[in-house]
Amino acid sequence: MSAAANNPAKDGQRANLFGRIRDALGADANRADYEDGRIRAVADRLGFHPRGPQPARSVGAGEHDEAHRHRLFVAKAFEAAATVELLASRAELPQAIARYLRQNNLPPRLRLAPGAGLDALDWASTPMLEISSGASDGSDPASLTTPFAAIAETGTLMLVSGETSPVTLAFLPETHFVLMRKDQIAGTLEAAFDRLRAAHGNTMPRAINFVTGPSRSADIEQTLQMGAHGPKRLHILLVDE
Repeated sequence: MSAAANNPAKDGQRANLFGRIRDALGADANRADYEDGRIRAVADRLGFHPRGPQPARSVGAGEHDEAHRHRLFVAKAFEAAATVELLASRAELPQAIARYLRQNNLPPRLRLAPGAGLDALDWASTPMLEISSGASDGSDPASLTTPFAAIAETGTLMLVSGETSPVTLAFLPETHFVLMRKDQIAGTLEAAFDRLRAAHGNTMPRAINFVTGPSRSADIEQTLQMGAHGPKRLHILLVDE
């Protein structure tokens, strides 16, 4: 072992220096108060969530203005190159997905999020559509998931990981279908997190992903390339239930 790696004199000098800094700050005498203050600060931050400025266009006439949030979300989703289809009920979903795949000349295969109630829909009405469920291994051409919430301000989907929402389904297939209700649309990011805290408390999901439109990149010669890091197509099926 070298002298530099084990030098009692230098170690003593270092300890003496840090000791003088602690004395100047009163760190030893106030350590308990300091630690208590940090704990209180964290608890206060978890319990209270002060709001920054909220754009008027995000909230409309207020938190109960669901129609405004719906219109804004659809407009922003279209701006982000997603597509949105309105359905009267979940019962219309199988035919809507089969129609979309057929019109876009895509393989009639669909991977469902497991345990989300999607397999209970009438897939028998679309016999040409091959259905499976579970996490994706990357070979599935299309997936169907449900989000936790959506954000009207930016047309963004809020996806949380879990048994009924494998992250792979949102990022590996080239076509991502999302089934959601109008009442899942929050006005702002802060409002979406309010819903998440109300649902999960302080036990947050392992992963929270925000998706705004299909994947894209213009890194190469400033040419927009869709599907660079994820799905090429994001089709949102919005149910008025």
